Amino acid sequence: MVIGDGILTPAISVLSAAGGIKVDHPHMNNDVVVVVAVLILVGLFSMQHYGTDRVSWLFAPIVLLWFLLIGGIGIFNICKYDSSVLKAFSPIYIYRYFKRGGKEGWTSLGGIMLSITGTEALFADLAHFPVSAVQIAFTLVVFPCLLLAYSGQAAYLMNNRDHVVDVFYRSIPDSIYWPVFVIATAAAIVASQATISATFSIIKQALALGCFPRVKVVHTSKKFLGQIYVPDINWILMVLCIAVTAGFKNQSQIGNAYGTAVVIVMLVTTLLMTLIMILVWRCHWILVLLFTGLSLVVECTYFSAVLFKVDQGGWVPLVIAAAFLLIMYVWHYGTVKRYEFEMHGKVSMAWILGLGPSLGLVRVPGIGLVYTELASGVPRIFSHFITNLPAIHSVVVFVCVKYLPVYTVPEEERFLVKRIGPKNFHMFRCVARYGYKDLHKKDDDFEKKLFDSLFLFVRLESMMEGCSDSDEYSLYGQQTERSRDDLLNNNGHATFSNIDTTISSVDSIVPVGSSGQVSSQTETDELEFLNSCRDAGVVHILGNTVVRARRDAKFYKKVAIDYIYAFLRKICRENSVIFNVPHESLLNVGQIFYV
Repeated sequence: MVIGDGILTPAISVLSAAGGIKVDHPHMNNDVVVVVAVLILVGLFSMQHYGTDRVSWLFAPIVLLWFLLIGGIGIFNICKYDSSVLKAFSPIYIYRYFKRGGKEGWTSLGGIMLSITGTEALFADLAHFPVSAVQIAFTLVVFPCLLLAYSGQAAYLMNNRDHVVDVFYRSIPDSIYWPVFVIATAAAIVASQATISATFSIIKQALALGCFPRVKVVHTSKKFLGQIYVPDINWILMVLCIAVTAGFKNQSQIGNAYGTAVVIVMLVTTLLMTLIMILVWRCHWILVLLFTGLSLVVECTYFSAVLFKVDQGGWVPLVIAAAFLLIMYVWHYGTVKRYEFEMHGKVSMAWILGLGPSLGLVRVPGIGLVYTELASGVPRIFSHFITNLPAIHSVVVFVCVKYLPVYTVPEEERFLVKRIGPKNFHMFRCVARYGYKDLHKKDDDFEKKLFDSLFLFVRLESMMEGCSDSDEYSLYGQQTERSRDDLLNNNGHATFSNIDTTISSVDSIVPVGSSGQVSSQTETDELEFLNSCRDAGVVHILGNTVVRARRDAKFYKKVAIDYIYAFLRKICRENSVIFNVPHESLLNVGQIFYV
């Protein structure tokens, strides 16, 4: 529903702003207004890749000026036309309104709902402003100005009842009409930007939870993690926005669709908030009951009203939500099944050790980098590979790439290395960590840094084996007297710079402290062996687990897995693209998993 909101908000906001042109030119065709709105939408979505970090400083002044203007115009209209409209603040009038209007009065709540739209996307504003700023702005600016604006429009209608269709623009004094029109258009763009940002934000969260197909996420700010841009979703939103703007016959139908999306978002938010209060905050049950009861009374009232508008445009967000729900559910189901297959199929160390140092195969010169999503254990794809092929590389490194929720990971903290099995197996694990702004460099550079960390690990491992409790070396990051450069240089074979390390365990390292130099014949032999294997060539091995429905599976599962999930995997970003693997040294190893 939030994604549907991200489609409908720009459409109705920009179309309303463009409608101001027709008020000043009453003989203008409606198609011209639609064309102007479409052009504004294309410009808005085309600018998304620049991010909001550079222009967000304009948002607050524009919105503040907008609220002050509509509040001031409201005061002007109340004083000029009819100050008796302020009686509407008495609750007795809403009772009389429903009594007089009956069903039509009740269903009109669906339109009244539009006066508070936008509040459902407040979570996106937390990427720009602190909570206290939002609370103060709503209490002292937004709420009072909205009350004055609508009261002023009501006062204007008391004397101009035939202007009810476009009362906002009609009620603006002629002397300031065009300045207000410009500010209104700018405010509509800001409002649209808020819901677009909210859509990007919720897509990113769904992506992190494995509930959305892999799409490219671009972070546009160094300061704020929440300021992002999702190119694929951006263009999908633009096409759907234009379709809604040009496809609906009138603005009231878009309003009905918009109101439906907003009230359902608010309703679901309240239910989720109740879970948060119970399970996370552990609030007293009376407080939870009061919050849930009062919120649901208001929201269910509006929800019952928008149900009457489903056939008048309210079906649009329901269709959009159903489509995205289907995509997300199928993707999540397939992804979970793949991960469970890989987790349960992990190769045991006993099986690896039972194969012996040669792994029961011919160990050919070279290094094989096996990419896996598992940060621990040997993936099933490896056993599948060595079971079906008679040879494996002399050195095998299982590479797991992880993207962390930080701006960047320093180069000296990028790789975590661990040995798998005895030394003569020549098997390692390397976890490569990237921040959201780190670009995966050219593969040669990636390989060099990975091997530098691998050589460094071998040296530190050898150093630890030669240490005793009385030695000057420390397992927990205390500085040593030896020079780091002495430790990391070896006759030109491997030279490291700006890498400090701390040894965290016997079989793994975490880069951060400093160490000394201990050399042994075993260490020298292994380093020379690694160098010779690197010179022989490096092959990147990617696992590709294909999920298929069993023959006896139900029809809907076959459609979901064999067609929808397969299509989504085909169009989403491949691992080879994410890891920037050169095509000439890429080896895909496939296996089929039936569900």
